Amino acid sequence: MTLVDSHCHLEMIADTAGVVAEARAAGVTQIVTIGIDRETSRRAVELSESLPGVYGTVGVHPHEAHTLDDAALEELEQLAARPRVVAVGEVGLDYYRDLSPRDAQRHAFSTQIELARRTGLPLVVHVREAGEEAMAQLAAEAEGLTVVMHCYSLPEYVDECNERGYYASFAGNVTYKNAAGLREAAARIRADRLLVETDAPFLAPVPNRGASNVPAWVALTAALVADVRGVPADELAALTTANARRVFGLAEAG
Repeated sequence: MTLVDSHCHLEMIADTAGVVAEARAAGVTQIVTIGIDRETSRRAVELSESLPGVYGTVGVHPHEAHTLDDAALEELEQLAARPRVVAVGEVGLDYYRDLSPRDAQRHAFSTQIELARRTGLPLVVHVREAGEEAMAQLAAEAEGLTVVMHCYSLPEYVDECNERGYYASFAGNVTYKNAAGLREAAARIRADRLLVETDAPFLAPVPNRGASNVPAWVALTAALVADVRGVPADELAALTTANARRVFGLAEAG
């Protein structure tokens, strides 16, 4: 059984090479590691070019939106041209923590939507407590782009996401006891738009909740999603692997 971890943060894990090897041994043959600012975007590129099966993204997270100046944008665009970079992200709106002013978040989101358009790359989107505004901004500015809703958190927008053709990536929190809405969403997302991720080292799935998450554990999330969709685990793995390879343009072997 082969799986893809469509979203994690390898630079936040101490034994990076070890967890990648562990993941490969568990059948997780490809990993997308995510940039959240200039430094981590550089690191994502470095890891993608040095570890087997690893790909990177470049972007500025809404928490860091206030740092996205012209120099940062220029560097991101240069990094985006590297061959193992497969998306712009993670970008978006986070009104839960509000670590950057909301105007700065909106501006950074808009700027990076345009970066995705210029580079022809998919857009990996983070949304927390800002669903209505994020969906409106995407509708207004991201038409024609490939959009991946990371750590899917918008069960009330499943039908709209399906209609727009957005990819929805489910993380370990879909396994949590209080996540009935996410499980319902995982059951209803279009089959050709379904992804699984870890968001490692965050959001470790049950039964490892509270531990530091690792890419190998995407199998636990995939098993839960298979269960709520009423399909065998190997069928769900094949489906999400094919979707991840298609959306990110991943080679079939590493």
